[in-house]
Amino acid sequence: MADQVYFDDVKEGMELPEVRKDPTTQQLVMYAGASGDYYQIHYDLEFARNNGLPDVILHGALKNAFLGQIMTNWIGEEGTLKKLSVQYRGMDVPGTPAFVKGVVKKTYEEDGENLVECEIWLENHEGTRTTPGSAVVSLPKRG
Repeated sequence: MADQVYFDDVKEGMELPEVRKDPTTQQLVMYAGASGDYYQIHYDLEFARNNGLPDVILHGALKNAFLGQIMTNWIGEEGTLKKLSVQYRGMDVPGTPAFVKGVVKKTYEEDGENLVECEIWLENHEGTRTTPGSAVVSLPKRG
């Protein structure tokens, strides 16, 4: 867990610490078992190719979890993830790295909370954003 980030230290345009993911087919099988999403495009190469896909693909909800991870890693134990929104715009395949990135878009106080809006995304090893999203977090102030 990273050190606690405080609202006082956050500035618009600030980049979040990148998270690298190296998904494997084994991880997809494990995720299928944990989530109950057994659609064959996530673990059966022949089935995936017969459905026009180049390879098996990552579960959308797994990519959502990766985006949630960048936020919960960053906000520390005293922060609260208030909102997470994700769009699936491209496919990601196991065996290639994926990078979870983000940037602070807005900071403000509302109803006694110190809120931070972030743009977040998953991009593939070629730099293509496959999974854009946004998040709102509440952070503590120093002191």
